[in-house]
Amino acid sequence: MYDKFNLNNGVRVVTEKIPHVKSVSIGVWIEAGSRYENSNNNGTSHFIEHMLFKGTEKRTAKQIAESIDNIGGQLNAFTSKECTCFYAKVLDNHLPIAIDVLSDMLLNSKFDEEEIKKEQSVVVEEINMYDDSPEDVAHDLLSKTIFDGNSLALPILGDVNTVKNLTRKDIIDFFNMHYIPGNTVISIAGNFDMVETRKLLEESFGNWHVNGSTPSIDLPPKLTQRLKYKSKDTEQLHLCLGLEGVSQGSDELYSLLVLNNVFGGSMSSRLFQRVREERGLVYSIFSYPSSYKNVGIFTIYAGLNPNQLLNVTELILEDINDIKDVYLSKDEIYRSKEQLKGNYILGLESTSSRMTSLGKSELLLGKINSPREILEKIDKVSLEGVKEVTDRVFNFDKLNIAYVGKIKNKKSTNEKIRDICFK
Repeated sequence: MYDKFNLNNGVRVVTEKIPHVKSVSIGVWIEAGSRYENSNNNGTSHFIEHMLFKGTEKRTAKQIAESIDNIGGQLNAFTSKECTCFYAKVLDNHLPIAIDVLSDMLLNSKFDEEEIKKEQSVVVEEINMYDDSPEDVAHDLLSKTIFDGNSLALPILGDVNTVKNLTRKDIIDFFNMHYIPGNTVISIAGNFDMVETRKLLEESFGNWHVNGSTPSIDLPPKLTQRLKYKSKDTEQLHLCLGLEGVSQGSDELYSLLVLNNVFGGSMSSRLFQRVREERGLVYSIFSYPSSYKNVGIFTIYAGLNPNQLLNVTELILEDINDIKDVYLSKDEIYRSKEQLKGNYILGLESTSSRMTSLGKSELLLGKINSPREILEKIDKVSLEGVKEVTDRVFNFDKLNIAYVGKIKNKKSTNEKIRDICFK
């Protein structure tokens, strides 16, 4: 059973009481991410995520960690392109401690100059570590390719130069602009007392008042055909193909998820079975949709020997054309829907998953679909709906390609890929 209310200052709260569990998960969601940045301050959202763990007016960084560690709980955070979340999972009787720690981090962080300097070094090393993962680099390169000229193209971590040049004023200004009650959602899932929890939230967060308005986002990018290559001294080559997907909140997403399961979303998918199992041309190959406000993309990834780049690219396009020619069968759609429902229901057994679903939906969509509603939306996916989304997503006029690795003849290879893909 969901409950939804606003604190006196406008902070939205969404909860789901699950009486049969002994844990509770709480997340504080802020609509702040790399999509709200520019080339000068890229990485600020992620940097603020780090800084909120570095000490408040009443707790040191160590005391923040110990507050949750000492009760056997978990405390963490993450930043994405469109939001930042600080969350804790604790035994149900320790929810008051989790609320106190999270509110202290959010409202009383010091942003100490020395800690900023130290954390800049830490984040630079995180960026360097990320750069050592060519698969991650390939996905970032695809974002830069497909979203060229739009803030969605910016990496979540930022780059070394922008992070090193961040000042305390830059950080505070960004924090005060985005970390405001109207831009915040608190989500709670698990076993808790509603009356007591509501009182605690009002006491902890209700006096938080910051003037400001919810920042706007760029217009959706116009997708066209682009290709980018990044040279990296690796044994394996990492290939990403990107097409237009489905934006957040669209019911078409369920049709796309059904299509993705059959095409490349699982080990039994066509891509995996044909390219890896039957041909042995790749170690890893999969596809997945990503949805944002007013835009979405569909990504196909493959990790392969550089000598197989053209072969694998042709096979991927052949599989796309096969689906476009004959579409999915009723049996494939039925099995895919059952797989989606099974995965979704299994995820409901985690209070963390439920908290995440509640918070993200309310923050980015302003509404929450119940498990029953989501299962009904999956069941309603039709053959015609899958055909429509297939035709729209598998449109080569909006095909983007990014690959990372060691290629002997960059110019010749790029020309051959263009000939294959951009006919």
